[in-house]
Amino acid sequence: MILPRPFARRFRSARTWIVFGILAPVGMLVVSAIMLLDLRKDAWEKAEQTSRNLLQVIERDIARNIEIIDLSLQGVTENLKLPAINNLSPDLRQLILFDRAISARDMGVILVLDEKGDSILDGHAIPARHTNNFDRDYFQAHKGQGDRGLLISQPLMSRLTGARVMVLSRRVDKPDGSFGGVVLGTLKLSYFTRLFDRIGLGRDGAINLFLHDGTRIMRYPSQGGDGGVNVAGAPNFKRFLSEGSGSFVGTSSLDAVERHYAFTQIGALPLILNVALAVEEIEAEWRAKAIVITAIVVALCGLTVCLSLLFGRELERRSAMQVELARQSLTDALTGLPNRRRFEEALTTLRGDAARPFALLVIDADHFKRYNDLYGHAVGDDVLRGLAQCLLGSIQRPADIVCRVGGEEFAILIQDGDEAEALRIAERVHARVALLSVESTRIEAGSVTVSIGVATMGAPGADPLTPSDLYSLADAALYEAKANGRNQTRFVERRRGVADRRQASFRLAGA
Repeated sequence: MILPRPFARRFRSARTWIVFGILAPVGMLVVSAIMLLDLRKDAWEKAEQTSRNLLQVIERDIARNIEIIDLSLQGVTENLKLPAINNLSPDLRQLILFDRAISARDMGVILVLDEKGDSILDGHAIPARHTNNFDRDYFQAHKGQGDRGLLISQPLMSRLTGARVMVLSRRVDKPDGSFGGVVLGTLKLSYFTRLFDRIGLGRDGAINLFLHDGTRIMRYPSQGGDGGVNVAGAPNFKRFLSEGSGSFVGTSSLDAVERHYAFTQIGALPLILNVALAVEEIEAEWRAKAIVITAIVVALCGLTVCLSLLFGRELERRSAMQVELARQSLTDALTGLPNRRRFEEALTTLRGDAARPFALLVIDADHFKRYNDLYGHAVGDDVLRGLAQCLLGSIQRPADIVCRVGGEEFAILIQDGDEAEALRIAERVHARVALLSVESTRIEAGSVTVSIGVATMGAPGADPLTPSDLYSLADAALYEAKANGRNQTRFVERRRGVADRRQASFRLAGA
């Protein structure tokens, strides 16, 4: 595939490659950043899904166990209403009142208390083990208000077993509807410890179970004395209570660790469960990958930028070399003037603009060979350099061009120049050359002279000429000046329709 010339030039440009060398790493960084953000999003989605799954499993397990105990309590209250229940033997009555739920692993005790708080029936002993729970909050709540349904107490120490438990209780009514006592069952807090212990939450992860009043029933892992603490005023708990279920990122009031909280209410129970994963641990694996990927990408980008800069510098150096070679190919090494090639290009360019007239002066040093013969080629070179400076000093417009076209021959191209302008420049050339001298030799001012041939192009009424025709006419005028004594300027006048220099006429400048 061949690119259009403008595109090809751009792709050869050092600046273009440097820009690409910077934009490419920037693009790599942007793409890498997007990928890392996606990986981070995946890590959070995984944590969110894990939290929801854990929450669902734990919530179902707790709800099922509490439901089993509550069904046992309801069975006791219903059976106590049977008229013949008190006429049965203690063993049969216990069998009827307390089903197999009392043998559940995490169930502590199941008791029936009378209206004074004394234990009258015990699911695990005949006769009932003596205890009085008249002062317990749940007992007073049932006594003070009927039909409270199932009540769940704050964590407390069992007076019978000495274990930390949560009490589930229901009211027992007498046949006339008055308060007849309480039936209760205890759920050991070790149940929650064993349940939560199977779940890996990381170093700073936590599971919490709260009552609606803000009392923390259980925290896993335990931090010592955090069970029974009331956190009703904490911002996180307020969100748990108001929203019911959901998730958010917040900072714990307990240890100031930022965590992702997934929470829900356990069925219709006054219990709120949350699973909290530390934000730092959620992002730990992602952060490790991000550091490695970022380090690799930054290293590659830095390498790319460095290579691009080096490549750009090499292109600039080569471009500078090409420019210099191009300049040297159009420059005369001795005098620093444009050479014959540049002269022919300029002449062709001016000829292409037929609407603009221009003049050509061809200048040749008189008797130049004798300087080389008498003083050597080094002095001859000094003379040529001096002539070049005289010619440059004779033109006043930047558009005019002075060239060395070969040996001791020079040319001046004058844009928008007519005969009068060309002759004025020729006079200045003669005047400056007359002042030329070469130090360390006997070449004094006035010793060096030049002959000049002048031709114009684009004059009104004149026929068009080719560049070679114009140069031939100026060159013929130069030799006319040499043939007539040198150190003079000759202007060529050609006949209409004739380009042959043999049929042109010449006259002395100013004549």
